[in-house]
Amino acid sequence: MTGFSEFSRRSLDDREGFWSEQARLIDWKTPPVQVLDYSNPPFARWFVGGTTNLCHNAVDRHLKDRADQAALIFVSTETNEETTYTFRQLHAEVQRMAAALKDLGVQKGDRVLIYMPMIAEAAFAMLACTRIGALHSVVFGGFASVSLASRIDDATPKVIVSADAGSRSGKVVEYKPLLDAAIDLANHKPTAVLLVDRKLAAMKIVAGRDQLWGDLRQKHLNSTVECEWVDATHPSYTLYTSGTTGKPKGVQRDTGGYAVALAASMKHIFCAPLQGASGPAGETYFCTSDIGWVVGHSYIIYGPLIAGMATIMYEGLPTRPDAGVWWSLVEKYKVTVMFSAPTAVRVLKKQDPAFLKKYDLSSLRALFLAGEPLDEPTARWISESLGVPIIDNYWQTESGWPILTIANGVEKAPSKFGSPGVPMYGYDVKLIDENTGDELEGPDQKGVVAIEGPMPPGFMQTVWRDDARFVSTYWKSIPGKLVYNTFDWGVRDKDGYFFILGRTDDVINVAGHRLGTREIEESISSHPNVAEVAVVGVADALKGQVAMAFVVPKNAAVVADAAGALKLEGEIMKQVDGQLGAVARPARVRFVTVLPKTRSGKLLRRAIQAVCEGRDAGDLTTIEDPTALQQIRDVVAR
Repeated sequence: MTGFSEFSRRSLDDREGFWSEQARLIDWKTPPVQVLDYSNPPFARWFVGGTTNLCHNAVDRHLKDRADQAALIFVSTETNEETTYTFRQLHAEVQRMAAALKDLGVQKGDRVLIYMPMIAEAAFAMLACTRIGALHSVVFGGFASVSLASRIDDATPKVIVSADAGSRSGKVVEYKPLLDAAIDLANHKPTAVLLVDRKLAAMKIVAGRDQLWGDLRQKHLNSTVECEWVDATHPSYTLYTSGTTGKPKGVQRDTGGYAVALAASMKHIFCAPLQGASGPAGETYFCTSDIGWVVGHSYIIYGPLIAGMATIMYEGLPTRPDAGVWWSLVEKYKVTVMFSAPTAVRVLKKQDPAFLKKYDLSSLRALFLAGEPLDEPTARWISESLGVPIIDNYWQTESGWPILTIANGVEKAPSKFGSPGVPMYGYDVKLIDENTGDELEGPDQKGVVAIEGPMPPGFMQTVWRDDARFVSTYWKSIPGKLVYNTFDWGVRDKDGYFFILGRTDDVINVAGHRLGTREIEESISSHPNVAEVAVVGVADALKGQVAMAFVVPKNAAVVADAAGALKLEGEIMKQVDGQLGAVARPARVRFVTVLPKTRSGKLLRRAIQAVCEGRDAGDLTTIEDPTALQQIRDVVAR
């Protein structure tokens, strides 16, 4: 068996040979004629000339050997539903959805925006889009109308697929009014809206635009829609991620490279028996993420299905009806691989430990965690509780699959608590001095985590409709180097394991939700009594980070007493809720008369963050008003 270091080295020294071998893990209609075209750095084009289809690789190719094996297991502890779809049944449902989309005018290359709760129909819609060569753009169901409208305008979808409502902790969250408001706000208007009626909330149907999935599903009950074979470089989807400006970035993913990357990761990282193995795979993968995030795209929908595994799609909380619900699913469906987030584990850590002993978890081989840094106490607790390897991993919406982790499918290696692991095959990861651009080669030196091109298959192709932004944002921010900037600080130990230390920019990570502080600041600034605002991410024991807002009010008299301050804080939080959604709501809004800035007017966000976290604020010789930071200290101490 090849050792990992040799395996990884070959992926960089012989990229074409290495990835040509990995490409055999998926089905091709036409084999690629060129494995990699890197003639226009930093744009990498993988498997040029090859034609394939994501939906075929996730669904159709399994019909021959495992048509009656479980494929999609939908579980909602919100509505007490539990339905298992075999590959044959999933194939039929996806064709019905594909026929419905085509009925509504969707063609190859069109965009379909999906704004849905975690229900089976959302999976049908994603797979149906890739089946017919349309691009899906999934927007997290918790996003408010203003955020949704900006994504509608950027993606310009022909059709939007949504539902009457979702549910969280037993409370109905109505989607249709949020969607209607977003369409009103957006300049682009979809030709049709396809709605799943869960009977959770009444819906106002817009005549001529809104269609009910139940009606179209019945119409296309026996429809057959063949897969559209597309070029490997054909975009499969766009997915929006927060940036340091208010305008979200549409991460554009290809088709062939993504399929190969996921198939390879299922084998080498997640140790899944792939579709080509003798006999049915018959294993179950449980990823507790949401399809609104990249983890949900890669490891709820596409990755497990490409590998021929059953995948659990879960709507609900990890603590409802009790803190044993996830473990009950591991026992019931014999889950072999589980993927969650450190925040969820920290929530479970506060519950009765008896729930971990109540169920038979012997099928579970490993628990993977990602989304935000995994602290050592949490890692140690869950490791000792489950008695299986806890494998952290680090990646981004942009990468599509892990950048740093442990590839036990190549060679068994220990995890180190606090470290996501080592660079994965295909990633030429470096630590760079942010000021000089020099590479830091020795151990225990803090630098910016950067990646030398070309990027491996599965990585983003570009920013949707904005190649210039792709280059300027990611590839031009380190002086004198054309390298991809992750915007994360890191150190590497003597064994080559990386430790992530936090962001270099103004993006924060709240319970795995990536938020741009600028977006939150813009929302708060639109309140009539806000003169200035600074939002920073502050370390939090449960969520990893929370947003903290510091506001200079236009009328200071309004916050002169506690009641007035509380009222304005409530108004601001409600405004952020309405514009960006509850996930972006600051943990606190604190009022000051001046914000700490340099003499040139630059906000000292890192100094504010340091004060909030009880750290040394560093060199403050450039601060314009020395009393500003003392005000921050005073309001934080209250």
